[in-house]
Amino acid sequence: MSARAVDFKSINIAADPDGLAALYQLGVRTVPVVAKGERYVIGQSLREVGAFLGLDEEGVSILPPGELVQRLDWILAAAQRYLHQLPDSQMLAELPGRPRSYRMLTYHIFQITRGFLVVAGGGELTHEFLGLPAPDDLVSFADIAHDGENTRQDLLAWWAAAGQGVDFEAPVSTYYGPQSLHDILERTAWHTAQHVRQMLFILDGMAITPDGPVTERELAGLPLPTEVWDG
Repeated sequence: MSARAVDFKSINIAADPDGLAALYQLGVRTVPVVAKGERYVIGQSLREVGAFLGLDEEGVSILPPGELVQRLDWILAAAQRYLHQLPDSQMLAELPGRPRSYRMLTYHIFQITRGFLVVAGGGELTHEFLGLPAPDDLVSFADIAHDGENTRQDLLAWWAAAGQGVDFEAPVSTYYGPQSLHDILERTAWHTAQHVRQMLFILDGMAITPDGPVTERELAGLPLPTEVWDG
């Protein structure tokens, strides 16, 4: 069993003013988005993207909630290990081709799980919440790792206390429309994994051997984009 790669390419809006103008003409104000002519779908749900593109999803099933929580736990733990390997001198270095610092990326990794816990508790997942910057008191990668550990423990505590009794097929509110909590949990796992893959790319560029790379144990069955810098 392997990670499910979703074969799509994205336009780097930050580096393509014409692409940004085209999105504005459609009335789109957020990314990712997949468009055909004047029709489009917000690219946060890969199932909706697949249906929009007419891709065959027959036989593809979502991992059970308990398995997704386990994967997310492993992936968040991996992110923490890698944070302790990154030199703080690189906190403001930017990702390839996009105006996002390593500090922003690594904080965002744990914000994704915080967003899931918001909707699991009956709140709404907003684009603004996912994009919140790291607080000023997180001044090192170790600080972000410690803050992330609190989030990981919050996830495990939620699952132990309430998660197994939740109706995962019930709709929840998100900025890209109603989704099932099961879909949000899957998206939380693969979205987090995608950014951790980017952390591995960053470590490789610094000639740093990752402390326990993610493997099929963490990624199998997740609908990951084929490209590391998609998502």
